[in-house]
Formats: sequence, C-alpha cells, structure tokens
Amino acid sequence: MARGEGSEQYTATLLTATVKPMKTEIKPNEQRSFTEKQRKNGLSVWSKLCYAFGGAPYQITGSTLGFFLQIYLLDVAQLDPFYASIILFVGRAWDAITDPTVGFLVSRSRWTSIGRMMPWILFSTPFAVLTYFLIWYVPSFEEGKVIWYLVFYCLFQSMQTCFHVPYSALTMFISSDQKERDSATAYRMMVEVLGTLLGTAIQGQIVGGVSSCPTEPKDSNSTNTTMNTTIVSLEDTKQAYLLASGVICIIYIFCALVLFFGVKEQKESDRKTSAPPLTFRQGLWVIASHGPYVKLVIGFLFTSLAFMLLEGNFALFITHALGHRNDFQNILLVIMLSGTLTIPWWQWFLTRFGKKTATYCGILWAVPFMILIVSIQSHLIISYLVSVAAGVSVAAAFLLPWSMLPDAVDDFKVQNPDIHGHEALFYSFYVFFIKFASGLSLGISTLSLKFAGYVTGECSQPEAVSSTLKVLVSPVPIILIIIGLLVIKTYPIDEERRQGNRKLLQDLLDSESETSELGSSV
Repeated sequence: MARGEGSEQYTATLLTATVKPMKTEIKPNEQRSFTEKQRKNGLSVWSKLCYAFGGAPYQITGSTLGFFLQIYLLDVAQLDPFYASIILFVGRAWDAITDPTVGFLVSRSRWTSIGRMMPWILFSTPFAVLTYFLIWYVPSFEEGKVIWYLVFYCLFQSMQTCFHVPYSALTMFISSDQKERDSATAYRMMVEVLGTLLGTAIQGQIVGGVSSCPTEPKDSNSTNTTMNTTIVSLEDTKQAYLLASGVICIIYIFCALVLFFGVKEQKESDRKTSAPPLTFRQGLWVIASHGPYVKLVIGFLFTSLAFMLLEGNFALFITHALGHRNDFQNILLVIMLSGTLTIPWWQWFLTRFGKKTATYCGILWAVPFMILIVSIQSHLIISYLVSVAAGVSVAAAFLLPWSMLPDAVDDFKVQNPDIHGHEALFYSFYVFFIKFASGLSLGISTLSLKFAGYVTGECSQPEAVSSTLKVLVSPVPIILIIIGLLVIKTYPIDEERRQGNRKLLQDLLDSESETSELGSSV
C-alpha cells in the first residue's frame, strides 16, 4: 500500500525525532546484537500468566458490581431507586476522578526495590478487600444506609484505582518489545474474561440459589406465615451476598500475590534529559494534544458505554422483561463463558487482519442480537442462543481497547522522545472517561426505572418498567456503538504506522543501549 502525502510527512517527523540517523545497512554483528536484545526482552509463558492474574481482581469485582449491585441495592438493601441512582453515579464519578489523580502520583513515584508500580498494587490490596466486603453487608439501621453504601463504594473504588492504574501501566514495564507486550496483553485479556466469568459464576450461583421474593403459603388464611417466609428469604439472600463477597475477596488476595511474586518490573532505561518532570496540568495538556490517543479514547468511550449500559441493566432485563427470574445467573454465565472461549480467536483475528478491522467486526457482531432479544417473544432457548452470540462481542470489547492503547502510547513516545514517565497518565485518563461515563449511564438508567414506576422489593413490576429496560439494553447501546465506531474510523494508527513506530522505538532503544554500554566501558 503506497503512503499518501500525510504519511510521508509523518515519516519525516519521526525520523527527525530519533537521537541519531537511521543506519541504512545492518551488519552481521548488529543483527546478532538485535537478536540478543529481542531474546533478553522476551517474556516466559509463566511471567505472562502471572502478569495476567493481576487483571483478574478488577474484572471479578467489576463484573459482580456491574451485574448485581443495582439489583442488590433495589431488591436486597431495598433502597429507593432515586437513592440507588445517586450511589451508582457518585461512586463511579468519584472513581473516575481518582484515576487521573492516582495516575499522576504513580508517574511521579520513585523507583523502589520492588519497582515503581508494585508498591501501589501491594499496599492497596488489603484495604480494597475490606471495603469490597462491606459493600455487600446490609446494616441494621435505616437512617444512614444510603451513606453507608456511598462511603464504602467510594472507598473501594479508590483502593481499586490504586491497584488497577499501576497495573495497567505495568504493561509498558514488563518488556520493551511491543510484540511481547501484545502477547502479554492477550494473556491478560484471557484471564480478565475468565475473571469476569468467575465473578459472575460465584455471585450468580450463590445468590441465585436464594430469592428475596415471598413464597406463597399453602394456607391462604395465614398472613403471619407469608410475612415470616418473606423475612427468612430476605435474610438468606443477604447471607448469600456476604458469602459470595467473601469468596471473591480471597481470590482477590491470591491474584495480587501471584502478580507480586511472579512478575519482575523492568526499570526504564536511564535517559539523559534536562527536561524537568511534567506537572499535572502539563501532563494533561500533553496527553490531550495527542490526536490518535484522543480519537481512540472517544471512540472506545462510546462503545464501552454501550456495553456497560447493557451490563448494568441486563440482570433486571432478564428478570422483569423476559421473565427468566430463575435463570438470569445462568444466562449471564453463558455470556461470559462464550467471551472467554473466543478471546484467543480475536487475538488471532487482530494479528491477521489488523486491530481496526477487528474492532469493526467484533463490536458490530452484537448489534443484530441486541435487536433480536427485544423483538421476539420471550423464549428461554433463544435467550441462551443470544447470550452465546453476545459473548463473542464482549470478548472483542474486552481485548481491543487494551491492545490498542499501547500503540497510542508508543506513537506518543516516537513523536515526543524527550518526555518520559507518562505511561500511567495515558491509562488513567482513559479509565477516567470510561468510568465517569459508566457512572452517568448507571445513574440515569436507574433513575429512568424510578420514573417508569419501579417498586423496590416487588417481584412483579409495571409494564412501563419492562419497556424502559428494553430501551436501555437495545436501541440506546446500538446508537452508542455506531457513534463510537465512526470516531474510531478516524483513528490514524493503522498496521503500517504501528510497525513503523515499533521499528523506530527499537532503533531508539538500541542507540541508548549502545551509548550506555560505551559510557560504562569508558
């Protein structure tokens, strides 16, 4: 494919950004040196697996909160939909605010004996586990119940941010080889989808075994029997949520320990630069000025928002719109299982056909099934078939953003070779926009249920609630997907540019290594 005028100008810019002129001839000893560096930067399968385990806590807790927190606040904690919407929005908005803040602090952190990212991951884990467990505890008092959930939800999101932002930026510090990073990202996405599957399975199967809906008594004249059955059932449901959260907390700690002991963080090469560290405002401006990153974030903002809106309302949709109250946890499990099994296929697809093509195919795949699920009469078998198909798109939505973000960061490095220590900012601002939009969507959707007449704790809801849920899981996500893909179409980093960046960065790294070796020998 011939390059256009813009591509030629871009290539010229990149060539002038390197430290020294490119060599036109690769000598045999240079080729051997390049091969040795590649071998040195290579990651073992064990290292990739240990790195991937670190992504599981975020997805396990995220899937349980995404699928079950809304229905838990409404039907178990029995909060008014208005207050539930406030908790969901404020919690996600607070989480979004903490992301760039933690990202900035991480970028200014000093290197320690265990790395620059690892201390954040290690010390945030116990506090994240404690606050997560308390989210699923129903306090005995009524007056401060809203404050209870709001405080612990925000605290957990803060601790989770202190774990996940450094972990996301760790991608750039496990290897300097882009191919190895892409491979490690694929491992990570596989484990993250497995984590989502595990979280959905644990929470769904434990909680799905009990029901807060009253059981009709055999003696219709015994009103006391009806009341007692309801109270016992609700208490059983509360205990089930606590049990599920306890199991998830144990898995959280285990995955954090595997990451800590199994991954060695590589120290960034010492580069001679007189430029002082960027302030928070300067870092924000520099990142916002990088066009490819901005387009990538905006595009995936809309597509991620679509899937988050679907995720947040799907349990209620299955329960109240489709009427599959006893099967909703199994349907969610089928979605995650399908996504888990198709992650390797999407990794092959993006390698074979390119990341932008994989984005179009993967995300658009869900649209026909979103239309189908609300167009036909409720049928359990069709619901399961749609769930299998939807899982394929869920896998693509998981893999592609995190696979393309390192490309945008590398592009920035090539164009700005004198700016260092910015990786955490790129990841944190991406997560900031995604989480803020997610909180806004969950808040608005829960508020929409209140206006539709949702009755807290009731097993039967008005028809308007069913219609509202259908809108929230089909037309609105489809519109968001279309907007997001139109933005991603303008994303300029194609396979040719990505490979060019990879070669330029490798040459830059080689020149720095040669300079360092020469200095040490002198």
